[in-house]
Amino acid sequence: MANRAGSADLPLHGGHVPRWLADRMTRLGTVISEAIVQEYGRDELLRRLAHPFWFQAFGAVMGMDWHSSGITTSVIGALKRGLNPLAGELGVHVCGGRGAHSRQTPGELVSIGERVGLDGAGLAKASRLVAKVDSAAVQDGFDLYLHGFIVTDDGRWVVVQQGMNGDRKQARRYHWLSEGLQSFVEAPHAAIDGVGQGTIVNLTDRRAAASRQDQLELLGTLGPDGIADQIARLEGGAAKPEPPMLPHLVLPAHHDVRPGDVIARRLHGNLAAAAECGPTDFSELLLVPGVGGRTVRALAMVAEVVHGSRFSDPARFSLAHGGKDGHPYPVPITVYDQTIAVLKSAVHRARLGHAEELAAIRRLDEQARRLERTATGPSVEALIAEERSRSHEYGGRSVFGLEPAPAEAVQSPR
Repeated sequence: MANRAGSADLPLHGGHVPRWLADRMTRLGTVISEAIVQEYGRDELLRRLAHPFWFQAFGAVMGMDWHSSGITTSVIGALKRGLNPLAGELGVHVCGGRGAHSRQTPGELVSIGERVGLDGAGLAKASRLVAKVDSAAVQDGFDLYLHGFIVTDDGRWVVVQQGMNGDRKQARRYHWLSEGLQSFVEAPHAAIDGVGQGTIVNLTDRRAAASRQDQLELLGTLGPDGIADQIARLEGGAAKPEPPMLPHLVLPAHHDVRPGDVIARRLHGNLAAAAECGPTDFSELLLVPGVGGRTVRALAMVAEVVHGSRFSDPARFSLAHGGKDGHPYPVPITVYDQTIAVLKSAVHRARLGHAEELAAIRRLDEQARRLERTATGPSVEALIAEERSRSHEYGGRSVFGLEPAPAEAVQSPR
């Protein structure tokens, strides 16, 4: 039976991802995925995507708004643009998306099946069933608008789909994983992300097995009209099943990253690992003009996304590359591009049998976990303030434009 990983509240945000960030998200999301496949295999990439906490951290480290529903759309879009051209090499295919793209998923799966020898029709049926369960069998007030289906050449898959409740300005994300899946109608989700809405109708709960059987029997004996009469008589008096209890990640409505959103000891571990391991493991890299301690700090958080297992504070990962809305600070373009270049070089060399760079990135995560027990460092507020003050040096950019130089550094014209 598939396991549920938890749930999260996602504020519903509009807007779009600017081209300058979308292109970088595609490159960084792709190379992180390549690193995971290189180190742990395709199945592990699917498991990560089915983990709601990891998924949110993944989007945050790529510069998206760390707490918003928009991470789901942008991450699926970035992976589709980046991984599909590499499908022949990696054996990972990304289908679907938002709106009209979600309705194209069955056709895309049939086409993939024909190319790689999978049961495309069976995958298309799975896609429809997943969407039907989360729109009809789980009636929680959220209307589905996004459906992403990621499948490997082995026929294993993960589904990430999202619904919205416009009245509450909330979104809910649902995660499915084919690994261990025995039933589409009994506890099939790997995870559900969303705000608790009180009592809901969830016919996929294993405790609802008797209810599902009774419904089939009623349909056979009473017919639709008879069932309607029974509902009219019982309305308001039927006992309702309790919602399942799941680990719950609460993502607040505020845009700014606050100290309570970050586990400080983990952040200090990241910073200490970058300071201690950077000069040792990246000695050759640090000789490249423009690459310095700030890039290694970003790499320490990327290393945790690739190798780590602690994602209960996704806000922390936004401290790698900021956010498009300027929170916690504008995206440092030069640092972002250097992170992509370093990780891309490490993955490329590992494929050629030279895994030293990729191993050095792994050691960043190992050191961060070791050092967090004793490391100290600046407060979250101080770190954000420093980054904002130096944003111009790093090519800081947000949806509001490029960050200007600090006022005191600007010379008045003579």
